[in-house]
Amino acid sequence: MSSFLQRLFPSPATDSWRPLVRTAKEEQRHVQWVRDQMYLNWLEPYYKAYHFRKAHLSRTGLRVQLLQEDSREGAILFYDPSIGPGNFRHFFDYIAEQTLPLGYNASTSDQRVRHHPEYTETVLKHFLKPKPRSCTHTGRCQQHFGNVVVDLVLINGQPGFIRFFSNPFQDEIFTTPRPFAELLDTVFNQPPPTEATQARIKSYYRA
Repeated sequence: MSSFLQRLFPSPATDSWRPLVRTAKEEQRHVQWVRDQMYLNWLEPYYKAYHFRKAHLSRTGLRVQLLQEDSREGAILFYDPSIGPGNFRHFFDYIAEQTLPLGYNASTSDQRVRHHPEYTETVLKHFLKPKPRSCTHTGRCQQHFGNVVVDLVLINGQPGFIRFFSNPFQDEIFTTPRPFAELLDTVFNQPPPTEATQARIKSYYRA
């Protein structure tokens, strides 16, 4: 799995990132997607898939890969055609939005397009940082889960997966980081969708 990620996330000296922004129409569409609680269609299934994977149990349905590299810990949420590109993009943004109230600032939201010989890779990224003013009486700054990254990878314009991970600070001026599993639980442990919410999936299927 690590070699697969290295191919998708190489580290050349020159990366061309530009701001990731929504148009007014896209913003309005996303607000309606959240209002319709479309996220409930996938939060619980991905949450269960993560814990099945962590327990080394096989199951059908949505696929999740655990991510643990150095101090980083997280989950890779693989796209499924039943979701639709539009819903997956909204879901990517929603995960970042739900992390902000946990003591975070939106540091940057960027995108990069990279042309490879056999395919084109697009990466959309939200980078979230703990609020700097939240320090304890001991003088150690509260890092919560450390830096949090949510990115969406598309291959030839088609969604591949969402990475959601925390990258804690190791410096002693910060408090002990809380585990990623707690972050995932806070964001993803939600009730199942209603029949009406499930029926609206096709309304947001296309990007």
